[in-house]
Amino acid sequence: MQNPFERKTVFITGASRGIGKAIGLRLAQGGANVVIAAKTTEPHPKLPGTIFTAAAEMEAAGGKALAVKMDIRDEAQVEAAVAQAVDVFGGIDILVNNASAISLTPTEQTATKRYDLMHQVNVRGTFITSRTCIPHLKKSDNPHILNLSPPLNMDPKWFANHLAYTMTKYGMSMCVLGMAEEYKSRGIAVNALWPRTTIATAAVQNLLGGDAMIKQSRTPEIMGEAAWHILQRDSRSATGRFFIDEEVLAEAGITDLEPYAVDPEQPLFTDLFMD
Repeated sequence: MQNPFERKTVFITGASRGIGKAIGLRLAQGGANVVIAAKTTEPHPKLPGTIFTAAAEMEAAGGKALAVKMDIRDEAQVEAAVAQAVDVFGGIDILVNNASAISLTPTEQTATKRYDLMHQVNVRGTFITSRTCIPHLKKSDNPHILNLSPPLNMDPKWFANHLAYTMTKYGMSMCVLGMAEEYKSRGIAVNALWPRTTIATAAVQNLLGGDAMIKQSRTPEIMGEAAWHILQRDSRSATGRFFIDEEVLAEAGITDLEPYAVDPEQPLFTDLFMD
């Protein structure tokens, strides 16, 4: 049986580390062409990994990789990155909107610069990258857009303590809601994926709680596995969904999630936007 991602091209924003890289690695194991579209080209003491190291890992995993330096805030760079991906691999079958900026600050403590960054990366970046990829996705036989964003939970508690961040992540989710309906007739699936628990990423390490929070998290590989199962679904029937990682795995018959725990002895910390 042919692998579902053999010769498929996947464009992933922010794929040099964390969840984006985990998704790329999982799909590379299935023979996918992975475009790592991110801006990190030099190692950073607090942010391990570059587009080049990620590309090397994906090639080692069995896929083909293209490292593209791209600042998602720059429309021209997004367009150039997509054009380069199409030139090298012949098209785009899957877009993963993973790039994200975070600042869990209350209103008075949210600097305008940080507010703008979150809106430029999370909402504007997702919209522009999707818009740029859609003409190419229309040519694929099973096109998917997957946004790393939460279900639209309107409980005020998710707005009260970090309004600016919530607005931007929900903006990504509104792109799912709108684009899924807009492109349903074209057969382009547009879905969201969000973790039930916190995931051991640099953002959690540096911004949310350090080592203690990491120990109460799952590894990014659970998101890679969930994406693997979502992205091989029929794009004409599986669209407009807000998937949760462990629910996707349960549907696939994977119920033992202990291997994904950073420390199986620690209780897991529930992620934002999850009741």
